[in-house]
Amino acid sequence: MPVGPPPVGPVPVGPVPPGLARRATADPLFRLVAYALEAAHGRPPAAVWSAPYAFHLDSPGRVAAAGWPVAAAAAPRTDGLVRLSSLGHPADSCDLPLVPDGPPPAAPAWAVRPYALLRALARAGYGRGGTDLHVQGSLTEAAGLATAEPAECAMALAVADVHTPAGAEPDREGLARLLARALPEGDDALRGAVLFARPGRALLTEAAGEELRHVAFDPVASGSRLVLLAVRGDPSERAAELSRAVALARRAGALSAWPPVRRPGRSALVLLPASRSAAVRAAVAEDFRGRGRPVPRFLNIAVAGAARREE
Repeated sequence: MPVGPPPVGPVPVGPVPPGLARRATADPLFRLVAYALEAAHGRPPAAVWSAPYAFHLDSPGRVAAAGWPVAAAAAPRTDGLVRLSSLGHPADSCDLPLVPDGPPPAAPAWAVRPYALLRALARAGYGRGGTDLHVQGSLTEAAGLATAEPAECAMALAVADVHTPAGAEPDREGLARLLARALPEGDDALRGAVLFARPGRALLTEAAGEELRHVAFDPVASGSRLVLLAVRGDPSERAAELSRAVALARRAGALSAWPPVRRPGRSALVLLPASRSAAVRAAVAEDFRGRGRPVPRFLNIAVAGAARREE
């Protein structure tokens, strides 16, 4: 009995999985950036990367990554145009010509550093035809963690990934050097944590010229908790209020406290015994509430791994 010619092309073996933007099981942040790029620029991303916020430890020369991510979605172009968007700056999306050298075009304040990064990537051979790019963090600057370094690492990895052969990882060491050259005002130590961190480990940043070295830093495994304490209210009073909050935390049982970034600002990382977590939070909250001040925010911090591809 004749059966006819075989089918042309691949034979379907099951339902095609939905893109990240419509995948119900995906992390909401990653679904959001994928959908936002598609909504803003009319096509799905070719890559989505997440990058952790990073922080300095109280021991000099040590950094680690936090279990809160920034996400970046990228899609390549061929017309020499850069289109940048972020839900953090909904009124300041921009379309800019990609000019690898010479004076850059005018851009919204938030997009100046991303555009400088895209120019440097283009000079290195990544994205010379242009890029659609959307970036979004899970935390705001009010948390007191550095926001630029994880965002820039996520963007660099996403763009480089789009122009890296399938199955190959972007060159993280090369991207770290590129970021240092393109954006020298950034914190290279924090970028190192974003790119090379390991869960439950701290990265040593002072071993210049040597292989990456990690040491144990896992508060949960030792029966402790790491908490980010961020004060609110009048900016002129933040330093004094933060000092007061840290002193209250210490009196209530905290083991140590230190600024998460090089320039002390509105937050501190507090290491405390797990058994004193509720007492520390209560002591700080009661004092601030009793003085009619905004109660500081507390955010649990897990020591996380490095940036990774999500889609």
